[in-house]
Amino acid sequence: MKNNQFEHGTVNHIRIHVLPTDQFKTYAISLYIGKPLTEETVTPIALVPFILRRGTQRWPETQQFREHLDDLYGAGFGFDIYKRGNNQIVQFRMDVIQDQFVSDSTSLLKESLEFMGDVMVHPALEEGHFVQKYVDAEKNTVQKKLEAIINDKIKYAAERCIQEMFKNEPFRLNALGKLAEIPQMTASSLYSQYVQWIHSAPIDLYVVGNTTLAEVEFLVQDSFRFDRNKHGESYHVQTNKESVSDVKTVVEKMDVNQGKLNMGLRTNITYADPHYPAALMYNGILGAYPHSKLFANVREKESLAYYASSRLDGHKGILTIQSGIEIKNYTKAVDIIREQLEAIKNGTISDLELSQTQAMIVNQLEEIQDSAFEMISFDFNRILSGHDPSLPGLIKAIEHVDRSSIQQVAAQAELDTIYFLRDQKGD
Repeated sequence: MKNNQFEHGTVNHIRIHVLPTDQFKTYAISLYIGKPLTEETVTPIALVPFILRRGTQRWPETQQFREHLDDLYGAGFGFDIYKRGNNQIVQFRMDVIQDQFVSDSTSLLKESLEFMGDVMVHPALEEGHFVQKYVDAEKNTVQKKLEAIINDKIKYAAERCIQEMFKNEPFRLNALGKLAEIPQMTASSLYSQYVQWIHSAPIDLYVVGNTTLAEVEFLVQDSFRFDRNKHGESYHVQTNKESVSDVKTVVEKMDVNQGKLNMGLRTNITYADPHYPAALMYNGILGAYPHSKLFANVREKESLAYYASSRLDGHKGILTIQSGIEIKNYTKAVDIIREQLEAIKNGTISDLELSQTQAMIVNQLEEIQDSAFEMISFDFNRILSGHDPSLPGLIKAIEHVDRSSIQQVAAQAELDTIYFLRDQKGD
């Protein structure tokens, strides 16, 4: 049963996506539940999944909860919280051995979906709200995670660059919420937000493995019994084009020995844009790989940076540059980074840069087919972007990107923000 096409259905206003395949020995299950980023909801929504992982009504104690996963032949369970464009996404994941590889008469797929349903719909409660001891513990967990960003100056500089670049937009918010708001979150207020969230948020359930859409729909019907608002929220798909009037320069001083120079550019090219393959190539040539211009010129040739790289965000339509430099080298580093941006704009791209970058991106895309969760993630991008690409189609498009296409992207990429984190001394 070889297949690389997801089949789609809907149960209780939950979108179901199933890839029937015998390629793997485990079922990969992902449940995405999201919400548009807002000031009011970002912190409670970030806290909720940490509380949900502590117990359910059937397994109210965390120890019981974890022991049940052991009973499912050591099933893996976890979650991530992140932002994609102007959306805050929670992804719950499970991987469990496929039924044909165990002698148990009970379906592990059925038990896993029941477990996932219990986590989502039947959390452990006391007095009609979340369990207080779990809330207290997980508030502390999230607080420490946010404080860790401040202590990790590479992450901190990247975060601050985005905050300055999107000062008046929801995208400036961290997916884990706001540190100052955590103390005021209560078991009761969090439970109210949770109820509203699961009833109105878009939910997508993915299953990859030796199963069928019909089987998964039947199991979901049984395991996810709760009221859903058919007119609930939907994801915010990035469509507006933002232009840059002036480049913002922000210098922040802290007790650091190494400067962190970050830049943010608006490309206005998202997954749905026909220029997206060329934008991937542009990012690859600029700074995504060891052969890229930033690495070769800023780090290796000029010895100006401890690290220098770039990242493309296809949901938001931006590109960010990260580098660690000697504080005294700020002006020179900015100038040389700008030179690399201009070089690509002028078409100064060697045949080797072009072929190496194509090979690296194609190899990464081909590797998606070796991971069930990567295939799930690729398909979920279709929902978030409002675009329906195929993996072979994207690979083919990458192979046909030429210099002029990359130059078009470079001409469209506008520097918006320069953020520099430096020491307390000097100007």
